[in-house]
Amino acid sequence: MERQRKASRFASTLLSAACAFALTSGALAQTGMPQTEQQGDISFVSGGVGRDESSALRQARSQWPLSMLFTGPGSSYVADVHVQIAGADGTSVLDTRSHGPYMLVRLPAGRYTITATYNEVTRTQRVNVAGNGSARATFSFPGKH
Repeated sequence: MERQRKASRFASTLLSAACAFALTSGALAQTGMPQTEQQGDISFVSGGVGRDESSALRQARSQWPLSMLFTGPGSSYVADVHVQIAGADGTSVLDTRSHGPYMLVRLPAGRYTITATYNEVTRTQRVNVAGNGSARATFSFPGKH
């Protein structure tokens, strides 16, 4: 009888823990952070379409060495920007497209040249990455002609 009560309490505790874990996992999954992508040794995340995703990316900027923002006319956000990042020696370390106005990139410390192209307009910036949250770049593009 005592063994049954202990087993019942144990099962109840496990069920409570499982429910708590499921609720917590669901809350974390709903933070809006897009999935991290990988290209060679470089990991990155991009997005920001929608309030939750945009907020999650802005909050995560300090945890990534490089953050970029892509805007259009009147500071409107743009997506589908072709992004190329080259190291100080000119070697390409990332060549991708943004899924939204924000892109966070995990790069080793160093100097980089970023080339961003949107609607056939190219912008270039040089950044010095020293640690998490250390480098930020904003690229503004004109409207379509």
